[in-house]
Amino acid sequence: MSIRDAWRSSEPVRLEDHGVDTRHQARQIFRRRILLAAFIALSVFAILIWRAAFLQVDRHAHFSELAESNRTRTLVIPPERGRIFDDAGRVVADNIATFQVQITREDATNLKQELSILQEALNLDDDTMSDLRERLRFGRSFDPMLVKSDLTPFEMAKIAQLQPWLPGVEIQSSLKRVYPYRQLLAHVVGYVGRINVADLKRINPDVYQGTQYIGKSGIERQYEEVLHGTPGHKEVEVDALGRVVKVLKIVRPIPGKDIHLSLDVPLQGIAAAALGAFSGAVVVEDPRTGAIKAMVSRPSFDPNLFVDGISQKNYKALLDDPERPLFDRAMTATYPPGSTIKPVMALAGLQAGIVDPNKKFFAGPYFQIPGDEHHYRDWQRWGHGWVTLDDAITQSCDVYFYDLAFRLGIDRLHQFLTEFGLGAKTGIDLPGESSGLVPSREWKRKTKNQAWYPGETVIAGIGQGYMLTTILQLAQTTSTLAESGKRFRPWLVKTNELAEPSIVMNHESYWTDVRHGMFDVVNSPKGTARRIAAPYLIAGKTGTAQVFTVAQNARYNAKALAQKLHDHALFIGFAPYDNPRIAVAIIAEHGGSGAGTTAPMARKIMDYALGYQAKAPVKIELTNHGD
Repeated sequence: MSIRDAWRSSEPVRLEDHGVDTRHQARQIFRRRILLAAFIALSVFAILIWRAAFLQVDRHAHFSELAESNRTRTLVIPPERGRIFDDAGRVVADNIATFQVQITREDATNLKQELSILQEALNLDDDTMSDLRERLRFGRSFDPMLVKSDLTPFEMAKIAQLQPWLPGVEIQSSLKRVYPYRQLLAHVVGYVGRINVADLKRINPDVYQGTQYIGKSGIERQYEEVLHGTPGHKEVEVDALGRVVKVLKIVRPIPGKDIHLSLDVPLQGIAAAALGAFSGAVVVEDPRTGAIKAMVSRPSFDPNLFVDGISQKNYKALLDDPERPLFDRAMTATYPPGSTIKPVMALAGLQAGIVDPNKKFFAGPYFQIPGDEHHYRDWQRWGHGWVTLDDAITQSCDVYFYDLAFRLGIDRLHQFLTEFGLGAKTGIDLPGESSGLVPSREWKRKTKNQAWYPGETVIAGIGQGYMLTTILQLAQTTSTLAESGKRFRPWLVKTNELAEPSIVMNHESYWTDVRHGMFDVVNSPKGTARRIAAPYLIAGKTGTAQVFTVAQNARYNAKALAQKLHDHALFIGFAPYDNPRIAVAIIAEHGGSGAGTTAPMARKIMDYALGYQAKAPVKIELTNHGD
């Protein structure tokens, strides 16, 4: 009976009956299992030995460093920003101690949740949070990012209470930038602001580790590298909760350097007060060195608003203000120079040999280009009659300079004014300077694709038409006139290279001729600025810049016009005449007459700068004719 048949039957089957040794097979199976188990055990043990050797020997240095980093931390110490002083040592940009809360992305366990907690705890608006998220996204994960500065004791207590839910969030003592003179120096000194995404893309992150602020405008921006300093660091031992147990090492930061400006804060205040309610600008320069003693732009703004990030409401208010307080009228805004350009025009005529200072010229009520019916009118309705060069400057005779410009031609006029420094940046150590414009044939062809017309040359002779200057340029021009051609680059922080090439005339007497005309503007009975004559000798030139063009047969009537259509009033001047120590350029937007508005302003500034106490106040008199 086979095994299969036996299985079908009810009788049991015995393997031995069929020649199968069951005990031998069982032993073989057992031995194989023992060998397999031993092989697996040995393999696992070998792998463990190899891994232990790899970690303990080959990777010893790496894991020792990681273990050490779990025990120690390196904390960045930001440098103290350099302070800014005026020429007498008055602090115009200072640092005050404050507390701030900051967050480090790599230390946060749930960044989104922590930001939500911070927003609610500190009452932060959506714009602030959006900016913070952008900075965290583009910044390095181990760099702390400012959340809010200038914390109140209540806010500090709230953050401390929420600390268990805010890993990566710290309260740090810091120094905050403040500007004690607020609006008075805003455009010159500028301001710092939070480092934003645009800043992160251009700065060296190692240099700015731990730093939350960077210069945004003015001196703060121009001298950022000088003021910033170099960060330091300290290594500390921490416990399992991250609390500092011991300071192991300190590398102290190198503070930024202090900066001393040429500005005189009291003079700056006098200049701002002199402008009164007018929008405008004043630049006061020492003609002997190029040092800027005052530089005012009105209206202004409070730079402290920008330090911690200006609110949307406040920023919108500044942008929507029709007077544009953020606009720097001293060196960014450009204006037609009006009659203040006439002394330079006189020099151009003398240098070209087409003007004889002693020869009389008949100045009627208007000038005409030969063959043209258009009348270029003088401000004096009936003209000035027979005048010399001195008379033309003293009385600001338009017709004289119409004729002079026409005879010079735009090519010679452009060449001389450009050599004088007009139409180019002065090179002052501030960002945002405009170059102004001295027009030419080539300029008009390139920008307007039009030919140059003789009438455009005529009106350029009295500083109108396309010609544009900044008030800073007019101050430098005034200084050059005061020093008979000697020029200095205007500056606020002194450097070694300040002198510029002097303007050399064919005869030194040309300077005397023009300077004496400016002297008579103030000191002659016929001078347009005679009402500001002082015990010390002033030389100057009044001017008006048209806001709109008066029709050919119409007369300018300020009383019939809205204030915003009134001419701009200008004045340039220097004093004392025989030894100039101060040069002033000033504009009052829509001030009407330079003689009645800006000349008295300049007198007040000169009185203070030269230490003179006027017996009677100089009054501003609004007029609607002349310069």
